[in-house]
Amino acid sequence: MKVTILQCDIEWANPTANMQNIDKMIDANAGADLYILPEMFSTGFCTEPEGVAEPAEGETLRWMRRKAASVGAALAGSVAVCDDGKYFNRFYFVKPCGDVVYYDKHHLFTYGGEHLHFTAGQQRVVVEYCGIRILLEVCYDLRFPVWSRNHGDYDMILYVASWPTSRVEAWNALLVARAIENQCYVAGVNRVGKDPKCDYCGGSVIIDAYGKTLASCAMGESSAASADVDMGLLESFRAKFPVLNDAD
Repeated sequence: MKVTILQCDIEWANPTANMQNIDKMIDANAGADLYILPEMFSTGFCTEPEGVAEPAEGETLRWMRRKAASVGAALAGSVAVCDDGKYFNRFYFVKPCGDVVYYDKHHLFTYGGEHLHFTAGQQRVVVEYCGIRILLEVCYDLRFPVWSRNHGDYDMILYVASWPTSRVEAWNALLVARAIENQCYVAGVNRVGKDPKCDYCGGSVIIDAYGKTLASCAMGESSAASADVDMGLLESFRAKFPVLNDAD
């Protein structure tokens, strides 16, 4: 499976402009099976979602469906949504056939006040696509290894994020740790640019189960990078060095 990560700037609370920008980035990087976008890619990371969040079946999800169908690839990224009177940081995984699987962010970013308005999801979500089992995670989830522990139920983790420049070293280290300790591929997609509260420098990468970087985006720039997820290699490594069998 060819995976392309899209590290982009996000115009604050302007879904139309942001979707148009990502549209162009996808078209300029054709041929992937999966495109991964940052956290709240259509609006920027908002901790006060009133007036910004979309309905659960809103325009951003409709655009994701249209784009996935037109390019014959899956799209993955999170959106601020209002569902049944509650706000969620909802990570959508949209398949080219139109099927949608979603994960609601479990670890809300209390330091930034996300927990004051959003509701935490309570279920881990693994989606299967192209024969690969993929765990969906959002930003702050990266800091909590128990939540993302591999119980033999996935082969890859996706982390979509708005992770500030001031803490990017933690982002870099934890992505590698999650790949090594869970013996899986990891794709981490972070934004660049600024919002009203933070600066972002990216650091988006695709990492294999050895902790090796397979592809990375240029720091501080809107850019894309691609790598192949090879299940044959992963299964061979797990069989040869069965770390997960000895997990706590």
